[in-house]
This record gives sequence, C-alpha cells and structure tokens, in this order.
Amino acid sequence: MNDKSLVIWFWQQIVSPHMAGLAAALVRQGCEVTYVAEKLMSESRERQGWTLPDLGGARLMLAPSSDAVRELVNAVSPNSIHICQGIRGNGLVGCAQRILAQRGLRQWVVMETVDDVGWLGVLKRLEYRRLFSMKDGRIEGVLATGHQTPRWLVNRGVSPKRVFPFTYYLPDPLIPITPKKDKSARFRFIFVGQFIPRKRLDLLVSALTQLNPDDIELAVIGSGPLESELRHFAEEKLPKRVIWHGRLPIHDVQQLIADADCLVLPSRYDGWGAVVSEALIVGTPVICSDRCGSAGAAQASGHGGVFRSGDISGLVVELKRMLSVGRLAADDRKGLAEWGKSLCADAGASYLRSVLEHSIGQLRPAPPLWGLK
Repeated sequence: MNDKSLVIWFWQQIVSPHMAGLAAALVRQGCEVTYVAEKLMSESRERQGWTLPDLGGARLMLAPSSDAVRELVNAVSPNSIHICQGIRGNGLVGCAQRILAQRGLRQWVVMETVDDVGWLGVLKRLEYRRLFSMKDGRIEGVLATGHQTPRWLVNRGVSPKRVFPFTYYLPDPLIPITPKKDKSARFRFIFVGQFIPRKRLDLLVSALTQLNPDDIELAVIGSGPLESELRHFAEEKLPKRVIWHGRLPIHDVQQLIADADCLVLPSRYDGWGAVVSEALIVGTPVICSDRCGSAGAAQASGHGGVFRSGDISGLVVELKRMLSVGRLAADDRKGLAEWGKSLCADAGASYLRSVLEHSIGQLRPAPPLWGLK
C-alpha cells in the first residue's frame, strides 16, 4: 500500500450486500479499507434470505458494544476517512460518529431518501435540520442515495457543496446477458421484494388486470407476512398468470430478472430499491414509483418508466407503454447492461475516490451516468 492511498473505514449496522461490493472494489483500486459492523446480519434480513456478502480484501471488524467502538476509533490512523451509515437512529454507528468527532477525524455520512409523508414527515424534516445544524462542523460531506435526496438535504440546511449524489453500487452480475429467445412467449413482468404493505405488490396485480391477460405474466420472488393474502388476491385477479418463486439464492434471482422483460417496483416508498440496480445491470428495463430513490436511474436508463406512488392509473399507463414497445432486442439489452455498469462497484469506487479527493482541493466530480436526468 503506497503513502497516497486512501484509508477508508465504513461504519454500518450490518454487513450489507449493498455496500460490500463497493468496499471490495475500493481495495482493488488501491485503497486500504476496513468495514466495521455492529453485527454480521439482522434477523429481518436473515428471514429475507440474505447471506454474508464478499468483502474482497477489505478487513471486517465487529463492534457490538460502545466500548468496542471506542477502542476501534481510538486506534485508527489520523489520516483515515470514515463513511458512516446515516445520522439518526443508527445504533452504535452514532456512538462511532461522536467519538470520531472527538478525535477530529474526517467523517462522511451516507444516507437514503427519507420517508417524510404526513405529519410524521414534518417532524422528521425538523429533526434532520436540527441534527445537521448541530453536527455541521463534524461532517465533511454527505453521500446522498436517491434521486430526491440531494435536494432534500439542501432544504434541510446542508450546503450544496457538501452533497454528492450516490447509490448502492453492486458487484458485477454473476450471469451473462441472456434475453428470452422465444418471441411468441408472453411479456414477463417481474416483482422482487418483501410481501409487506410498503412494497405494494397488490397495486401491481390490480394494474396488470387492466392489460390483456393473454399477453402477459408476472413472476414474483420473495416472501413475507402478506403472502397468503397476496396469493389469494393474485389468483382471483390474474388466474394462471402469476408464477410464485419464493425466496431464492442471489444467483437464481439475477437469472430470473435477466430472463424477464421488465422489472416493476411499485413501492409506496423505498430509500433506493436495489432490485432496480440489479435489473439495469443485466439489461432489464424498470418501472418504479417516484418514491423509490432509484427512480432517477430508471428514467436516466432510457428504457424505464416512473409513476406517482400509489397512482394505479399512472402505473397502468407505464405498463401499457412498456408492453406496446415490446421486449428489448438483444443488442438493446446489451446496451442497457453496458449503461448499467455505472451502477456497479468498480464505477462506484472510482467515483467515491474522486469525491473524497475533491474534499482536499480537487475539482468537484461530475455525477455518474445514472444521475444525469
């Protein structure tokens, strides 16, 4: 490791597959990376079928207590840069942020779009303004994940010069691009996610009933407390047109997404929505709600669609438009997957390095491709 390499520490509550690929890519690009987690995996993520991701050459350390956090922070080098998960309600990461500030170390925050709908949203906006004002001198910059997050942060009083658009950069896909060859097959939409109210699988099923059922089918991957209710609802509304896959290993999920013609994420809210990135990097177009942080990527891809969250008429319009365009030709899918490399870990590592170097005097880096529109 040379003297000019960046020394980067990630502080997260769990070892997340949404951040692990970025950590591994930074190591490949010559950075010294340590990934600190409060614990390996949360119970809710285990129930969803998550497995421990590969951190490549990054060093993994667990900090399950405030004493462990303090010991780690007190031992880090003074030239280290610390990227912390969020600024509010983030467990022992908050403890690390306080001790990092006491040592005067470089500290960044990575945060998703905040769900601020309703009267609770008013309180959240006030609280975030207070937190950023209180911690103004401690935070060097914010990595803003979600197409609305940069503006939202500026509206909370964060200087635009310290806000950088960001996303969850994923490892390169494990599978080749394999578009469906049978042109007579039904157009396949796919949903990947938990069966919970926020994900709005029910909205997607209802919207699909307004298309010709002979032309379409829906593949569903996931599980959750609403499974029985949603299966009954789907069989009533779309008989013999919904294929239920349950929970699957990530390789199998990628293959099914690649085999589909369009992924739909109809969530009432999602901080980002990693399945959108997973679809784009294998050349599958995406439709999602405007309350998904990844809506900007879906639009910027040139093959996607965005509708107003909860608006079934808007979703129907996008579904019909996608169906009328038809499945992408092989070359178009490869082109979309090539564009999707801007959402992959190597591109993210290069971008993050330029952002961190900018903070010590270099030119402000241009947003990545997915943030252009």
